[in-house]
This record gives sequence, C-alpha cells and structure tokens, in this order.
Amino acid sequence: MLLWLAEYLSEYVSAFSVFQYLTLRGILGIATALAISLLVGPYMIRRLNDYQIGQAVRVDGPESHLSKSGTPTMGGALILIAIGISVLLWSDLNNRYVWVVLSVMFIFGAVGWVDDYRKVSEKNSKGLSAKAKYFWQSVGGFGAALFLYYTATSLVETQLIVPFFKNVAFNMGPFYIIFTYFVIVGSSNAVNLTDGLDGLAILPTVMIGSALGIIAYLSGHAAFSDYLHIPKVSGAGELVVFCGALAGAGLGFLWFNTYPAQVFMGDVGALALGAALGVVAVIVRHEIVFFIMSGVFVMETVSVILQVLSYKLTGKRIFRMAPLHHHFELKGWPEPRVIVRFWIITVMLVLVGLATLKLR
Repeated sequence: MLLWLAEYLSEYVSAFSVFQYLTLRGILGIATALAISLLVGPYMIRRLNDYQIGQAVRVDGPESHLSKSGTPTMGGALILIAIGISVLLWSDLNNRYVWVVLSVMFIFGAVGWVDDYRKVSEKNSKGLSAKAKYFWQSVGGFGAALFLYYTATSLVETQLIVPFFKNVAFNMGPFYIIFTYFVIVGSSNAVNLTDGLDGLAILPTVMIGSALGIIAYLSGHAAFSDYLHIPKVSGAGELVVFCGALAGAGLGFLWFNTYPAQVFMGDVGALALGAALGVVAVIVRHEIVFFIMSGVFVMETVSVILQVLSYKLTGKRIFRMAPLHHHFELKGWPEPRVIVRFWIITVMLVLVGLATLKLR
C-alpha cells in the first residue's frame, strides 16, 4: 500500500522514487516485521497467559518436557500478523506471487489455528484429526498449484530445474500440479514435525527463507539470472519483501521462543511458515535447492517415517523416539545442544544451497 502512495508522491517529490528499489523495500520489510514482533510479543504472551492458552505436552515424550506444560502456545499467530502487515505495506500488491504466498500462508495458518485451539480447549496434544488436517492442507496445496500452473506465462515456470548443471531442466507439464502440491504440503508438515524444541524450527525457517529471498531477487533480475544461468521468473523478485518480512518476524519471535521459551509457535505458525517456504521455492524454480537447504526438516520427517515403518514391519524402533531431536534428547544431549547443533547444520546446508547458484 505504501508503494502506491510513494509512486503517487514521486510525481511531486522525486525522492519518493527510492521506494521502487526492491532492496530497500526488502530491508523495510525486515525492520517492520521485526518491530511488530518485538513490540507486540510481550502483550500477546500476557494475553495468552490470561486466557490460559497453554501447551499440552505429549505424555509419551521426554520427561524434561513435562515442565513445559502450560507454556503459552499459538504464538505463531504473531509471526503471521507481522508478516502480513509488513508485506501489505511494502510489496507491490499487483504482483500475483505476493497474493498466492500470502493466501497459502494464511490458509495453512488457519488449519494450524484450529488444531492448536482444539489441543488447548480439550487439553489434548492430538488436536485436529489427521484426516481433517491433511484434507484442508490439500485444499490449500492444490489450490496454489492449480493457480500457479494456469497463470504461468512462460515454459520455465513449470520446469524442474536441476542444480549444478547449466541447461538441465525437465518439462513437467500437468505433473507440475502434483509436484507443487507435495512440495507445499510436505514442507508444511516437515517444519511442523521439527517444531518440538525451543527455537529449533524458527531459526532454520528464517535462514532458509532469507536464502530463498536472495534467490528470488536473482531470479527476478534479468542480468543476474542470465549471468548465473538460473531461470528468469518475471515478478519473482517481489518475493524479496515477503522473505524479508518472514526473516524479521521470525527473529522477533525467536526473542521470546529461545530456550527456555516464553511462548511456543504452535501449528498455526509451523504449518503456515513451512507451506510459505514451499510456495516460494516453487515460484523461483529451486525446489531441489530448497530440499538441500531444508536438510534438518527432511531428516526429522524421514526419522518419523522410518520409525513408523520399522515398528509396523518388525515391531522394533530404529530411534529411541521420533522425530529425531527427541532421539538425541533421550541419549542425554541437553536441549540447547540439540538446538544449536541443528542450527549449525542448517547454516552449512544453506551455504551449500547458495553455492549451487554459481557452481553450474
């Protein structure tokens, strides 16, 4: 909205033309979302405490987690509000990618909100049924996939780009819809599975979102995309503002979510942010790079799948507990050690992902 105002005012005062620069609006997006999170966070935590919206802890989880019971949850709503306000203020609202990412984020956030609310109101850690959750996630995932497919204006927007190679791409055709669905829904659930320790999921989300913001800027810029041999996606650069807002809101939330957490993100945040990352990765045509950078989310998800399959087929468990972070807790690692080491792994994987932009 402020971009429209700046465009109007630039006709009278040329200095307002500076707001046309994506880099500036990206920085303002970070600052705005960060400020909202830090300023509103304490008030939100107090209100959540007043309404006794506390976390219901798994009875079969690590004993160290029993003390977390009652800690305010659904704090992810703060992240979504901060991102939404920041993006609406600083983005070009004529850009279709801005609206599809915001729509997916809030649809998945609504699913998470219902799930969290049921956990709180019923004092049960199970929340929304798996069937209902996946149904509404599928509605959001397929909706975004269909929209992106039928509004694509160039072949490259529906191709699968292989990193490390200059000219290796596969035309997916209608399969793009199925592929996009799995990226969005898979990413959403992967982040949700990882969100089990204080700050464990939010900082990797910030790092990956920031990296995707860099890729979005490069993909939307004709000169940079040509130089790096990455697909030029017209309009994708505007997602810099969204990714910046995600980073700012996430860092602001981490201020309160770091160990020992004053508030938890809940499904309302985890499902929404994971889905948003997936949509951005699809738009900028870097799904494989996103898979690499999301290694922590991937191994958490794989650990759950392997644990379930092993128990059903052999009656034995591979890990002491799944997701993987609980396995290391039960091995005796203090919670902060698990968190920081997973953060370090994400830093390395994000750097590998960014390196693929040049190593072609």
